[in-house]
This record gives sequence, C-alpha cells and structure tokens, in this order.
Amino acid sequence: MAAFAKSVRTAFAVSGNIFRNTVPRSSLSNPQLKRLYSSVSVKSGVSALLNQRGLLVPQIRFYSHDEPLNLKFIKDRVLLVLNLYDKIDPDKLCLDSHFMNDLGLDSLDHVEIIMAMEDEFGFEIPDMDAEKLVKPADIVRYVADRQDVYE
Repeated sequence: MAAFAKSVRTAFAVSGNIFRNTVPRSSLSNPQLKRLYSSVSVKSGVSALLNQRGLLVPQIRFYSHDEPLNLKFIKDRVLLVLNLYDKIDPDKLCLDSHFMNDLGLDSLDHVEIIMAMEDEFGFEIPDMDAEKLVKPADIVRYVADRQDVYE
C-alpha cells in the first residue's frame, strides 16, 4: 500500500499542472493556443501521461469474500472443531450425538464449544440460540441457516 501511495505522489509531483494542461478549452482566441490544446485530447489525460512515464498502476479491484459454503463443508468443519476439543472422544462423536447425554459434557463445555464455533464461522451465536444447539447436527443446521446454505 505504501508503494502505491508513493507512486501516486510521484506521478502528481512530476506533473503538477496536469489538470490545467489536459482540460480541453473551447473558448480560446489565440490560434496557437487553440492548436496546442486541440492536440491534447481527452484520451491523453491523466492515464496517458502516467502511462508515458511508466507509472501507470493497473486498476484492479480485489473483493474479499469467503468461499461458497455447502452442507458437507459445514459438517466437516463442525466435526473437525469437535474432534480437536480435548474432552470429546472422537470414537463416540457423530452428527447425532448429544453433547451432555452421549458425550458426557457439562454446560461449561457446551459454552466453550459454542465459542469455538463462533470463532470457526466468524459470527456470534446469541445465548438463546446457543441453548438449543445440543448436537453437532443442530450446529450444522444453524450455521447453514445463518449463511443461507440450502441443499
């Protein structure tokens, strides 16, 4: 970013009168000035001047976005986060296993799992919704609904 700012500053420092010289003038009375300004066309404006000096920066806009999600990708990410949690036995873990009844977790573990899911998917899960997410399948469905993923 600093290199871009420096190249823009250099470009405008080199051509201080760039806007005054490139604007076509229609009400000039002197024939020599008319000839001078008629040779400067609209297409030889700022970009042409910068291109002649080799300072033209390509104008590309980069947008930041996530990859499109699908249900399989969400399931894999949820199961990966849960497999990395040290209090969950990976052999007992499946999409339909209940956190408290099947996996033996308590409410504090449930809160930690919900926080890990918030970190993984990048949005906050309200407490009212978090209380209802007691199975990995519930989390997958909630994330899919929140991210508008339907299959």
